[in-house]
Amino acid sequence: MQLKWLEDFVALAQERSFTRAAELRHVTHPAFGRRIRALEAWAGTPLVEREGSPVRLTPAGEVFLDSAEQIVRTLAQSQEELRAAAGRQAHTITLATGRTLARTVVADWLALQPTLLQSSELVVRTTAMQQAAQMLVQGQADFALLYHHPTLAPGLDTRQFHYLHVASDKLVPVSRADATGAARYPFQSSPPVPYLAYARPLALGRLVEDHLANHRQAPRLHRLVECDSADAVHEYALKGLGVAWLPWSMVHADCKSGMLALAGSAAMEIRFDVRIYRPKRRLNSSAEGFWQALHAV
Repeated sequence: MQLKWLEDFVALAQERSFTRAAELRHVTHPAFGRRIRALEAWAGTPLVEREGSPVRLTPAGEVFLDSAEQIVRTLAQSQEELRAAAGRQAHTITLATGRTLARTVVADWLALQPTLLQSSELVVRTTAMQQAAQMLVQGQADFALLYHHPTLAPGLDTRQFHYLHVASDKLVPVSRADATGAARYPFQSSPPVPYLAYARPLALGRLVEDHLANHRQAPRLHRLVECDSADAVHEYALKGLGVAWLPWSMVHADCKSGMLALAGSAAMEIRFDVRIYRPKRRLNSSAEGFWQALHAV
C-alpha cells in the first residue's frame, strides 16, 4: 500500500468526483482510477460506489475514511517535524565537556564573544572527560572541550581529530579568608588541614591526587569531604570547611574580594591547558563557522 493511494482516496471523498479529485492530485483520470482500484485491492473490498454522481463511498469506505485521514494527517505532521528537526540540526552545534569547563571557559566565550555563534544554537552536554571524548569519537558531539595535562590522556587519535588550544588555567589551593585576609587553613599549621577533595574519577581530582602524591612539599591533609562537583567544592571552601584546589578562573574574584585566600605557595599550584577537539571530517556549516571563529578568540 502506498501513501499516495490514501491521499487519492481522501481527495476523492472530499470532491465526490473522480475528475475533480484527479485534477486536485495532478494525475490523469485513468491513472487516478487505477490507484483507487489498487487501494481497494489492498483493502480487499470496494471502497467507492461508482454508479451515479456524485461519487459515494461504500459503508466500508466510510469506515476506512477516518483511518485514512488520520494516517495522512499524522504522516504529514511527522514530515514537518522531521524537516524542522533537520533544519534545526543544520544550525545546531553540540559541545561535550565537563561541568567546570562549561561554567568557566564556555561561559567566557558566550559572554565575551557574542558573535561566536552567529545564528546557531550551542548545545552543551556536560559529562566526565573520558565520556566527553567518547561522545566525540562516536559522533554524538561536534566538539569536545577537554583538559590537557601529562596526567590526563583523552585517547583521541590525532590522525582523526584536530585540536585547538583555547585556554590556560591553574588549580590553586584556597580556603576561607580570616579577618586579616589570610587563609583560615594555611599549610604551615601543624595539625592536618581539612581537605575538600574531588571524586577520584574526575579529571581535576586526578590532577590534584597526582600532584600531591609526587610533590615533596605536599602538606598534611585530612580528607574531610569528597565530591564530584567543583561548584559544590567551591561552596564548601566559601563556607570555611577546609582547603580545596580550585581553578583560578573560578576563584580569582573571590580571592580579590577577600572571601578566599591562597593556602599555599606557587609550588602547590597545578597548571593545565584546555583544548577543544573536533573530527577532521567536515562538519555542518554552523559547526565549521564556530571552529573558524574560535581561532580569533
